[in-house]
Amino acid sequence: MLARLFSRRWLLATVLVLAAAAVMVRLGVWQLDRLEWRRAFNARVIEQANLAPMQLGAADTNLDLYSMEYRQVQITGEYLANDAVALRNQVWVTVYGNQLGYKLLMPLRIEGSDTAILVDRGWIPAEQPLDLAQYAEPGPVTITGQLRRAEIDVQLAFNADPTLQPGEQRLELWNYLDLPRLAQQMQTPLLTSGYVQIVPQGEQTQPPFANPPELDLSEGSHFGYAVQWFTFATILLAGYPFFARRQDLRNEK
Repeated sequence: MLARLFSRRWLLATVLVLAAAAVMVRLGVWQLDRLEWRRAFNARVIEQANLAPMQLGAADTNLDLYSMEYRQVQITGEYLANDAVALRNQVWVTVYGNQLGYKLLMPLRIEGSDTAILVDRGWIPAEQPLDLAQYAEPGPVTITGQLRRAEIDVQLAFNADPTLQPGEQRLELWNYLDLPRLAQQMQTPLLTSGYVQIVPQGEQTQPPFANPPELDLSEGSHFGYAVQWFTFATILLAGYPFFARRQDLRNEK
């Protein structure tokens, strides 16, 4: 059988079958890798979410906030309304359907320090005039939120934010959150290892509307997809020799 499969008649087909089976096996392994990544992500989220809320103060500005994503924090400080920016094309899901708007991002100078942390204060409807200054809150405030990462490596090149034009000092409307770049247009030093997403407290009647993400902590369908790819590879490798033999017998008749 092995000699038949590598004969001149079947050599090309055998190479194609082996290549296809290798691709299927690799896809199965990739799904298992995705499953392990998902399990590690779920474990990290659960660990951080179950920790007691942290009081983030002036002494904590050197912490690695990136590794603490989904940890709940409380911060007292003063909003820097003049440095507020907005993200475009943000969708708010309501009982009336999806509504398009903006996400309000405003730095909060941490009490007792000269450092600020960016705060996602929530969603603003697109039909309202985009006047970010109206959302200023003078005086010290205490917020409760969740630490988040600003991931930008998956953004497509055509979605990148425009560069500053001559005479422009800052960008107010952004396509995605780039903390290091945002820090460059602020006079107050900004933490770039993470930001805070407000956790809503009670009923919300006025924008900005806080909307923490509802995380899916299931393992997804990765294991099922891996089994499918391995099964396809097995069927192909097991069935091909019988197919070749049957074709040869038919030709001999």
